[in-house]
Amino acid sequence: MSLPRPAPDRTAVVTGASSGIGAAIARELASRGHGVTLVARRADKLDELANEIRARGVRAEVLAADLSDRTARAELLGRITDLGLIPDVLINNAGLSTLGPVAESDPDAEMNMIEVDVVAVADLCIRFLPGMIQRRSGSLLNVASTAAFQPLPGQAGYGACKAFVLSYTQSLTGELRGTGVTATALCPGPVQTGFGEAAGFAKDDAEKALPSIMWVSAETVAKTAVDDMSKGRMVSIPGPANRIGSIFAQITPRTLLVPMLTRIHPGLKNGASS
Repeated sequence: MSLPRPAPDRTAVVTGASSGIGAAIARELASRGHGVTLVARRADKLDELANEIRARGVRAEVLAADLSDRTARAELLGRITDLGLIPDVLINNAGLSTLGPVAESDPDAEMNMIEVDVVAVADLCIRFLPGMIQRRSGSLLNVASTAAFQPLPGQAGYGACKAFVLSYTQSLTGELRGTGVTATALCPGPVQTGFGEAAGFAKDDAEKALPSIMWVSAETVAKTAVDDMSKGRMVSIPGPANRIGSIFAQITPRTLLVPMLTRIHPGLKNGASS
């Protein structure tokens, strides 16, 4: 088993755990006996989830932290070890997206997205992996997206961020070989979590742009992710339609794929790309 066994002094750190995929992964880990340390900006939502997990007889801690803040990230590992806990599982799930053409974007919003989706992922990997390697036990999950396999006009920055996460994690699997530590990139397709609405999608527009067969529940994503971490898989893609779609996106010539994606993306539906 590549996923470390649960132990009283060990914890699975889950960022972006207040809702959606992060909360579902925390629940899935807890259902398998793993104590969890929940990280997100809002402590109130984390408290609700922590109480739910504790009611199952599983340990759960809450650490409020803004992962766009470099000082907060630098302090996170120390805050965990100060609790007497050893982080042997790290779930880099926190993320966000912007929507619309780059030429019309808000520079601050774009830079904040890159800080959370890219810089924070690399930062926490750099800080947490040395301890895992020293102990020769650990499991890392970085949440990318099926967007990582293709350009994404209308969400150019987000697609590029997730391409970084996928490539970075794949490289880590090579570097970690023989260390007792594994790295997995989770690449979900569309999931009903409220993520799209936060980015600015109308729910109906998103559902029209992507076939219903591609939509997967957060619970299915979480189970697939933890199963694949346990197997030491490099890439985890929940749902057969999304696995097929990711292959199609990689082999289709960009001269054909980009215009097609531009036509159907909800962020460009008002002709902003023309």
